[in-house]
Amino acid sequence: MGTTNPWSNEAYIWQRVWNQPLQEAVAAHATNFSELVVLAAEVTWHERQPQVIRVPILYAQLTNTNIGLALRIGPSTGPFLPTDHTTTFLADFAASLISEAKTRGLNPRELQIDFDCAGSKLEGYQVWVEAIRHKIAPTPLTITVLPSWLGEASFGHLVGSTDGYVLQVHSLAKPRDATAPFTLCDPMEAQRAVARAGTFGVPFRVALPTYGYLIAFDSGGKFIGLSAEGLNKNWPPNAQLREVRADPVEMSQLERFWATNHPASLCGVIWYRFPVPVDNLNWRWPTLGAIVAGHEPREQFHAAVRRVEAGLVEVSLVNDGELDISSRLAVEVRWSDARLIAGDGARDFELAEPNASAARFQNQSSHRLPAGETQPVGWLRLDHDREVQVEVRKF
Repeated sequence: MGTTNPWSNEAYIWQRVWNQPLQEAVAAHATNFSELVVLAAEVTWHERQPQVIRVPILYAQLTNTNIGLALRIGPSTGPFLPTDHTTTFLADFAASLISEAKTRGLNPRELQIDFDCAGSKLEGYQVWVEAIRHKIAPTPLTITVLPSWLGEASFGHLVGSTDGYVLQVHSLAKPRDATAPFTLCDPMEAQRAVARAGTFGVPFRVALPTYGYLIAFDSGGKFIGLSAEGLNKNWPPNAQLREVRADPVEMSQLERFWATNHPASLCGVIWYRFPVPVDNLNWRWPTLGAIVAGHEPREQFHAAVRRVEAGLVEVSLVNDGELDISSRLAVEVRWSDARLIAGDGARDFELAEPNASAARFQNQSSHRLPAGETQPVGWLRLDHDREVQVEVRKF
């Protein structure tokens, strides 16, 4: 274990729409990564015929960044034959993605294939890999792989036909019921998978999660679905929702361990996915930025007061740390020589037990405030204009 090879921190841009928030995030943070792997297209199948979705990448936003391109391929049973029209189509299409990037002034460092392949079909998948690699040369070809593939007899031959691979140690198994424990990435299982991957001697990176899911169960606790886009999905009225997110502290510890103690063939980590403020179930930039900078994210928050007018103050909670806050909180407000006339809580906070010289805002359930964000918790009107003191604590 241990090597002097350069260690990389990379990230995926998996969005299909390059909207203003994504463009601003790329402009602000892209150069913090060794490379960004950008989703360029997805191929799905209808009656064995390819259906193509190309992502309109704004290449001009990436001119100062090392990039790779990702081609996602949906589940397929083949046929996996060197001269089959499917193989030829995929190789030609992959080459067209490289060509497009080059005409826009960028030279991709790799084309990464993300194929939902059954473990029993890896030998056939190798046919596609070899055809695509030959077609796009000299651009390197990499593929994503699952830990379950490591035990397949054909895995060594498959990755041996690539220029490298990405080991995805994050996934979510279908929960048995609403009370079952679930996680996106078990650190011990991830370490075992990396150790085993290192025995094949092929360069690889590890994909680590930054995202989360909302998981829905019916009134009886039976799993009915999940969402990666917050509360947008139309769940039944009686649905029970549970949230699972990648743990930043655990992921930070994994990355720092591997950075100094890893198989010689492990080159770095690639984070799924690049932080964008409107991506509600993903980490914010302060969290991933701390990890990429080499330290464990820290929790830090305080309450702030804004004087709106004489006697009227607004109280806010400021997350100036690098971790989301998801605790029950109380914000204590104190003053002197004035009487409280009115007040109310905001968002998830309520005004509790006000008296002549103090009031408290508190939330009744665990509340998430993303790193770097500010949220109002309430307001107070006093009969005289006075300074107030605030303090926030967990309870």
